[in-house]
Amino acid sequence: MLRVFQRKSLRVLQARAASSFSQHEELLRRLGLDEVNQGVFTGTWQDGKGEVLTSYNPANGEAIAQVTQGNAAQAKEAITAAQAAWKDWAALPLPRRGDVVRQLGDELRACKHDLGRLLALEVGKIIPEGEGEVQEYVDICEYAVGLSRSIGGQVFPSERPEHALMEQWNPLGVVGIISAFNFPVAVVGWNQALSLVAGNTHVWKGAPTTSLTSVALAKLTQRVLEANDINPAVCSMVCGQADVGRVLSEDSRVPLVSFTGSTEVGRQVGVAVQERFGNSLLELGGNNAMIVMEDADLDMAVRSILFAAVGTAGQRCTTLRRLMLHEDIYDTVVERLIKAYEKVTIGDPSEAGVLCGPLHTEQAVQNFLQGIEDAVSQGGQVLTGGQRLDRPGNFVQPAMIASNHDMPVVHREIFAPILHVMKIKDFEEAVHLNNSVAQGLSSSLFTQDPNRIFKWMGPSGSDCGIVNVRIPTNGAEIGAAFGGNKETGGGRESGSDAWKQYMRRSTCTINYGNELPLAQGIKFE
Repeated sequence: MLRVFQRKSLRVLQARAASSFSQHEELLRRLGLDEVNQGVFTGTWQDGKGEVLTSYNPANGEAIAQVTQGNAAQAKEAITAAQAAWKDWAALPLPRRGDVVRQLGDELRACKHDLGRLLALEVGKIIPEGEGEVQEYVDICEYAVGLSRSIGGQVFPSERPEHALMEQWNPLGVVGIISAFNFPVAVVGWNQALSLVAGNTHVWKGAPTTSLTSVALAKLTQRVLEANDINPAVCSMVCGQADVGRVLSEDSRVPLVSFTGSTEVGRQVGVAVQERFGNSLLELGGNNAMIVMEDADLDMAVRSILFAAVGTAGQRCTTLRRLMLHEDIYDTVVERLIKAYEKVTIGDPSEAGVLCGPLHTEQAVQNFLQGIEDAVSQGGQVLTGGQRLDRPGNFVQPAMIASNHDMPVVHREIFAPILHVMKIKDFEEAVHLNNSVAQGLSSSLFTQDPNRIFKWMGPSGSDCGIVNVRIPTNGAEIGAAFGGNKETGGGRESGSDAWKQYMRRSTCTINYGNELPLAQGIKFE
């Protein structure tokens, strides 16, 4: 995970944090935040025994506030606390658990504006996207409330007389959630809302660079649980580094670990969890492509490309990274995109009218610049953008590069606004290129041809988990399952039947007769 924290003496950090905290004090205090915040919650708040880290505003590099980070021992304590809270929580009827989640959604809705501003301040998202992320958590809460009155197992016909054959779904226990910096509210929400209804308790580790958001969200959840006389350790939280995530991955008391982050770290998490025969839900990298055919609605396509490639400053897992244009419309679309890119307002994400905020960290800026350099050295031509802006903060000009799909850099996910544009001759070539990278998260096709559309959706089409038509690669709704294939990890969160991952299934056979017939007609007498 990327880091924007600088290790300095506590005295110096406190001085810097205090000077910036006052500028945002009203907002931060409304969210329960102080100049120095405890970063471990196990039903009660405690100081983290790890390092004290300062969160910085990526728009200007100024300190916001501090959080004491937890360590491995405190992560184990959090698992113990969540495990102790599980019995009473799991014993509640599903609709009662759903009502608690309904109240959580109401509290999120009431705090939507403030949380959106915090995401602009700490993550660097523009206000509309920050508030939209909070809305995702609200929406999944509503979805989970519906599930609380509809989850049920199937009843099957039994081959044995006077026997009933059915499924029963039960909670797993403690669920570990490890989320990334780019969606510090929505990702924990996708997991926690469904998992709460399922009857699980939780230990959540957010990204170190968004520790203020983690603390604010944990305090909001605490209020809802305590208002219902529920042990708040049901939703425990530990801010921390890799040692905390390692505990969640390796501890056998955590039957499911949901991890969102890089493919490199996700592979380590998956192996660690599998070694103890636990379950993992992995949401990893994406190298998403859009295909624009010669018959496409170009107005709609250009608008979609711009949002997919530039939105969230290119820091979504579903960000558009590869654009394949049919040769007949290549020059026209490129010309229109260059003009559109030049009109994008880049600036402070808290200001109205800004469409592109800063990258989250200084390291992200360096990755962006290195990606541009690698592309040029491998034969790419920068069509627009690609520079760091000469101003405080982590601002860059989103780049569009004429590339060849054989260039190694095209196959590498660079979590920044770099769009590789390629010319294709036909639909079959485009599908082949779409499927020729290691990741398989999101994809989109622009065409008016129904034959192409249904081929795109079918077995010979896109191999991604998200297969769109005439919409951007990003901006998924919560009603369907979200996730990808191949090196994207295979996990599914949010809607559809993703709830099943948070529960264990039992096949139950009940003999309500007076005889003991055996399956398959076996006689054992």
